[in-house]
Amino acid sequence: MLAQSFFPEQVSTETVVDNLIYILAGTAVVLVVVALILIDLGVAKRRNVLDTAVQRLVGFMIGTLSYFIIGYGIWIWQFNSAFAVPNPLGEAIQGWWIGGDFTNTFAQNLDPAVAPLHNTFQIFIAFLALYAGFICVLIHFAGAERLRALPYYIMCFGIGAGAYPFLLYLTWGSVSPLTTRGVHDFVGIFVAYIFAGVFGLMLARKLGPRAGMFEPHPVVGERGAPYNLGLTVVGVGLLLFAIPFVVLGCGYWIPDLGYFGISLSTSGIGVVYNNIFVAYAVGGVVGALIAYRTKNVTHALLGPLAGYISGTAAFDVVSTWQMTLIAIGGPLFTWMVYDWLHRSRIDETKVIPLGLGAGLYGALVVGFVQWNERTGGYFGIEEGTYAFQGSEITPWWQLVGIGTTVGIAVLAGLILIHGLDRIVRLRVSDDVEIKGLDPSYWNVPAAGTESVVGGGGASPPPVAARPDG
Repeated sequence: MLAQSFFPEQVSTETVVDNLIYILAGTAVVLVVVALILIDLGVAKRRNVLDTAVQRLVGFMIGTLSYFIIGYGIWIWQFNSAFAVPNPLGEAIQGWWIGGDFTNTFAQNLDPAVAPLHNTFQIFIAFLALYAGFICVLIHFAGAERLRALPYYIMCFGIGAGAYPFLLYLTWGSVSPLTTRGVHDFVGIFVAYIFAGVFGLMLARKLGPRAGMFEPHPVVGERGAPYNLGLTVVGVGLLLFAIPFVVLGCGYWIPDLGYFGISLSTSGIGVVYNNIFVAYAVGGVVGALIAYRTKNVTHALLGPLAGYISGTAAFDVVSTWQMTLIAIGGPLFTWMVYDWLHRSRIDETKVIPLGLGAGLYGALVVGFVQWNERTGGYFGIEEGTYAFQGSEITPWWQLVGIGTTVGIAVLAGLILIHGLDRIVRLRVSDDVEIKGLDPSYWNVPAAGTESVVGGGGASPPPVAARPDG
């Protein structure tokens, strides 16, 4: 531990209020994960609901823990580079790994000249770590009900400890290598939605569709009805409630200066907050129109989320009327990808359409709508690569951000999907899939059967299985 001194300015009332914003934002990520679990539980088969929830929860924990180890140090690398710290990556990891001095020293014992706003930087460790776990939950959608737990957990570790922190370092933060050249992001459209869309596409193609998804299976027949779509609707509602808290944590509140997005573009909390709900509403209406036209309720549920994702790169720099127009495209591009997946017989209808539809659209459209908007750099730096708002948003640099994200996601997929499959089988066996994951892996009865508690008489014969398995 560093030498114990006391610096009251590190724990002033002003800093504590600032800290509470980030604590609320980080904790809201947990609520987002609960919502995502509910969404897929609603559409899973009855015989798979328990294992689906357990895999998601454990994967979330593994992704979070793996980032805690050294991931934050990789992200801090950009700040050490901006402030000309010798050996910037090594010093960042040494100070901010899970056992580092900066990670473990109380803020009031650190000189603000060395570590300003230290509580906030410490809280950001958990915020970004929880976001790593959230991404792991997203990619599980692409392997739902057929991905074995062990390879999924290995994927979560690889993403949380490697792919996610490195992509975060490149694309998210005011002095990241791409932000200082003009790439703009606010809520993590590159590192979360586009990455998960690309990685999920590779995973879904590798695993193949679930039994009975596109054609009748000789044993299970057609896939049948989902477990409980009401849970999915509740999950979507909970997600819409939690998201604004997460979004407002993606920036800086500077007293007497105002609110800035994470890339230090000038912004405002009121406009950001309104933009989120306008995106929900427009996306929800357009999604509903698509749903009624296609008689597919999925689009009504995806619509608000597609509207939101289309604005995740832009909420901090566009006005509310602009967000209204941008959000129209989110559900439309999501629908296009959804339809392509169905025609290609790729079994995934949530993360891939949202990530490769609304995500790619949202990352690119901000480059056109806010062309030449000032962004990047750091407070107090007046010239050079890291000068405050020293770069400009352009569509060309947004394309570079997309290309970088796709490249890292493909590399991660080649290692953690195709490479891992050579060592550990990714997909459950046919027998396990037919029987169900819950009775195969957990001490629970098979769906549609009853067990008698207590002794005495013989157990009654099994109840006939429901059509949905």
